Amino acid sequence: MRLENKVAIVTGATSGMGRATAYLFAKEGAKVVITGRNEERAKEVVDNIKADGGEAIYVLGDASNLEFCDEIVKKTIEAYGTVDILVNNAGMLSLSSVQAVTIEEWDKIFRVNVDSALKLCQLVAPIMKEKGKGVIVNVASVASYAAHHGFAPYISSKHAMAGLSKSMAWELGPEIRVNAIAPGLIHTAMVDGLGGPAALQGMIDNCPVKRCGVPEDIATVALFLATDDSSFIDGQIIKVDGGFEC
Repeated sequence: MRLENKVAIVTGATSGMGRATAYLFAKEGAKVVITGRNEERAKEVVDNIKADGGEAIYVLGDASNLEFCDEIVKKTIEAYGTVDILVNNAGMLSLSSVQAVTIEEWDKIFRVNVDSALKLCQLVAPIMKEKGKGVIVNVASVASYAAHHGFAPYISSKHAMAGLSKSMAWELGPEIRVNAIAPGLIHTAMVDGLGGPAALQGMIDNCPVKRCGVPEDIATVALFLATDDSSFIDGQIIKVDGGFEC
């Protein structure tokens, strides 16, 4: 029970990496606040956590609406009185190129992938500072390190998330530690939207472990970063990609 009596917000937790992280955090004793847009999926996650003896609530909304961030923190405080851990996992993919992307799409990608993380950080940091301790885990991407044709808004937003995470670490310490996870090819709904692992076999072939990752691969790293096991790790972008970018 490494997170016993901790309160954790996990955004984008109704599927994929966020859901796996929420389940693992709850199993380790945390009270978990689930966020997402789909009530059926959100309720399923909360019901599963409670059936396993854990504690959770959900808050519904769209991460591209920054007022939703205020609602998340408000509901968290109403339910549990505090915040100890924030996992900024909500994300949105864009396949647009530099020349094709509209300003509207660009702005929405950044609101979901970067701005919401900044806003939530601004809201929870004073709470954590007053407590004298807190952890923020941001979800970046291997796209935070390199560029590929046709993903300009997404790649730019993930580069921004890496820089934001480092800035957060410098400015929020020593009470709050901030790190980011950079997933590689993880089998989620986002990957299925690109055709699934079979369509991305080249990435698997170029990965030393020769497999696609699963959401639990990210959840276990998020748990490590959320606990005192990583108490001397701060401001880092940790690749979890099976060695693809090694």
